[in-house]
Amino acid sequence: MRLTHFGHSCVLVELDGAKILFDPGNFSHGFEGITGLDAILITHQHPDHADPARLPALVDANPGAGLYADPQTTALLGDAWTAVYPGDVFNVGEVQVTGTGGTHAVIHPEIPLIDNTAYLLGDAENPAKLMHPGDSLFVPEQKVDVLAVPAAAPWLKISESVDYLRAVHPRVAVPIHQGVVAKEARGIYYGRLTEMGPGGTEFRVLPEESSVEVS
Repeated sequence: MRLTHFGHSCVLVELDGAKILFDPGNFSHGFEGITGLDAILITHQHPDHADPARLPALVDANPGAGLYADPQTTALLGDAWTAVYPGDVFNVGEVQVTGTGGTHAVIHPEIPLIDNTAYLLGDAENPAKLMHPGDSLFVPEQKVDVLAVPAAAPWLKISESVDYLRAVHPRVAVPIHQGVVAKEARGIYYGRLTEMGPGGTEFRVLPEESSVEVS
């Protein structure tokens, strides 16, 4: 598996011959020139996960890519997009994709909840080689190998992120959703996740816009 982090929640996953891009949002950078994608997966409709200004050009540059999103985002983006509900299973090349979760984390009780589809990538034998939860703290029943863990958000406390990491207990955790925090301050979040995460979990900060092998 190769991972490239384009900032915030945008991650390119290269797995079993497939190139899958998650959440190209307006806090992310460097994904604009990507071609050869097999799929674009969007967890939910917020612009930091689906940039309305740059997403159309990305889609045009990748005419062979499957387009998948949560049901509400699919309704906004149009017929070219396929809605993914919790429990849906489909393939992108040799990669099995499982939709799970379903609901965005609570930002404030007075703000209506929206759809948020978390995704598992893997195969029939190991369906959760990687999990991207979007803006949720959903814990799947499958054993997760690599978790993209939200590090900071308006809906998230450090204690919640630590507890989520402990609950999922992946072999490797890579932080995402840190675009809301100044680079100089991110060590506060990373330090707590490193120090307080579960034993046996490797916490790895991905360099931005650089491909990294995760094995």
